Amino acid sequence: MKELIGLNTTLALYNMVPNLLWTAINLLPIVVYCFTRIETTYVYSLLAICSLPFFLKKSSIDHLQIGRTIFIYKKLGVPWINKVAQNGVIINSLVKIRFPEYKGVTNQQASISRLITQTYMFEKFHLVLFLFYTAILVFSLVNQDFYWACVIFLTNILYNIYPNLLQQYIRLKLNNYKNRIDSLQTEAQKG
Repeated sequence: MKELIGLNTTLALYNMVPNLLWTAINLLPIVVYCFTRIETTYVYSLLAICSLPFFLKKSSIDHLQIGRTIFIYKKLGVPWINKVAQNGVIINSLVKIRFPEYKGVTNQQASISRLITQTYMFEKFHLVLFLFYTAILVFSLVNQDFYWACVIFLTNILYNIYPNLLQQYIRLKLNNYKNRIDSLQTEAQKG
């Protein structure tokens, strides 16, 4: 039990670093722009409207999936993002140094299902922010704040589009893994 607490604490601390870094780099510009160039009530109203995707069902999110295989995601460089993201390749490698038995995903259905559910939650979060960033981008273009428009456009790609593609990529990989386990279990039951 004590080792599990140590593992969870280590994992949380290691994941905090890329999470805080990406958040600071990509949220700071839009926060500065919103609270220096836009009326506060407009910002909060827009954020409330853009929060509607939190209420979408998983099937609606599935319609946003850009590929049915991981091929397109590899072409777009999504596996590279997976290396530096929270719960990514680098974080998992660092955790395994302290806890060699650690596995980000086990072959148990509950573990896989939990991670798939997590991808939907993360994708909804970044979809909300994508809509908000896009609305602020339009506002900045209308007001001819072209420098800010460029910054918001780039941070939207880095902080929202790629993380959503990452969630889709992870979900595809998890579903493939789940299907392999299912077929192995089915074969074991037959034979």
